[in-house]
Amino acid sequence: MSDIEDYRAFVAVIERKSLTAAARQLGRSLQSVSRSLASLERELGVELVRRTTRSSRATDAGLAFHARIKSALADIDLARSEIAERAALLTGRLRVGASILFAPTYLVPAAAEFLSRHPGTEITFVLSEQYADPVAEGLDLAIRIGPLADSTLIARRLGTLRRVAFAAPSYLARYGRPRAPAELADHDCIVRGSAQNPSVWTFRIANREETIAVRGRFRADATAACNEAVAFGLGIGIAPLWQVRGLLDEGQVELLLTDFEPLPVPIHGVWPAGQPIPARARAFLELVASRLAASNL
Repeated sequence: MSDIEDYRAFVAVIERKSLTAAARQLGRSLQSVSRSLASLERELGVELVRRTTRSSRATDAGLAFHARIKSALADIDLARSEIAERAALLTGRLRVGASILFAPTYLVPAAAEFLSRHPGTEITFVLSEQYADPVAEGLDLAIRIGPLADSTLIARRLGTLRRVAFAAPSYLARYGRPRAPAELADHDCIVRGSAQNPSVWTFRIANREETIAVRGRFRADATAACNEAVAFGLGIGIAPLWQVRGLLDEGQVELLLTDFEPLPVPIHGVWPAGQPIPARARAFLELVASRLAASNL
């Protein structure tokens, strides 16, 4: 008789449309997922997934069965989470989408604390420079930085992150320190080409947000390259404080124009609508929020 992991394998194959992708999501071998699917089909006496060398597509029977079994698995997971929560013991796997740059410094330490508190849990980070889609990636939640676009996702605000102007002491010694955003016109500014409006920076002047046109001799698409260029004295940069905290703490850069900082950028935890967030995911969000508040970002 098939067990619950066979059903989980089937759901993953249907949603990922690939045995290989399903195996990767579940942390199982391809052969193991294939055996689970075959066992389930033998037990039910019907083909659930039509396999080819390139893809795996649900049959009509598979789609109907998926609609039923996914809801049942969600109820099982919720019941487990509720019982574990009552016993103050969280268990299970947690898949979290996040930024490649943000996760190592700010989320991995949170994960270490979380796993230490809850030995029965596991965490997998799915990291990307683009926003992860919780549904497509099979995530329990994703951490998103910046204003949220309209979507079907549920969001929980975790805090805000400062955006700052900064420069290396060597650059300031040669060219002086701007005292107001308008003075940036007389300076080399490091332009990040991948930004929506790379040559326009926003500052808060007299309680209003105003844009300032900037220019410079160095530009790059990658955020890390731009921040390092500032540290090497090639010009003035603007970035989220969390990205340059290390450079600031080491004395490689100094903050500028702090009286004119733009409004902080929000950071949220998001998850798919229509399904309750697991207790382990909710607990992880609480921990991240508390750590962000203590980090003064």
